[in-house]
Amino acid sequence: MLPAFYQENQIEAGCDEAGRGCYAGPVFAAAVILPINFKHPLLNDSKQVGAKQRKILREVIESNAIAWSVASVDAEEIDRINILKASFKAMHMAIDQLKVKPEFLLIDGNRFPSYKKIPHLCIVKGDGKYASIAAASILAKTYRDAYMEKIHAQFPQYGWNSNKGYGTLEHRLAIEANGLCMHHRRSFNISPTQIEMPF
Repeated sequence: MLPAFYQENQIEAGCDEAGRGCYAGPVFAAAVILPINFKHPLLNDSKQVGAKQRKILREVIESNAIAWSVASVDAEEIDRINILKASFKAMHMAIDQLKVKPEFLLIDGNRFPSYKKIPHLCIVKGDGKYASIAAASILAKTYRDAYMEKIHAQFPQYGWNSNKGYGTLEHRLAIEANGLCMHHRRSFNISPTQIEMPF
């Protein structure tokens, strides 16, 4: 099982994002502060956990965390400021919404713009190394998936209930056939002609 913390002397929050490489939809981020003794055998990087297990873990995390928060930045803003800045902004927003102020941040990845004056540590593939980052990864992923399933009802032709906005063959063919809609990230240059849908 993943260790809950990198260090135990300060209140530590794990932070991760989901949907950075998608063609459509927002990028989501979550921040989680776990209790010192938190352990769960299923908890791991969200990409290594099945959908049913992620739903179970989401309930466990939300019930047991000292504090947790989820935030998102939509496709329009991603196009305006770029996906990297949007990912960092979503992470900052999630940290900002925590009901308990963290004293130390564990960040999944290799870089992160400082949040206020709170010290942080970037850990590559940290969602598979520390429980707090893994928990943040689960929340970001499950909230984003739920959002993509919701907007799938509005734009069923893109198959977002299954591909969640990623650039699968199904999604790319749907873009060729139907053009782009309001939820697509135009800055990703995903359609050679950038065809607009008639609404």
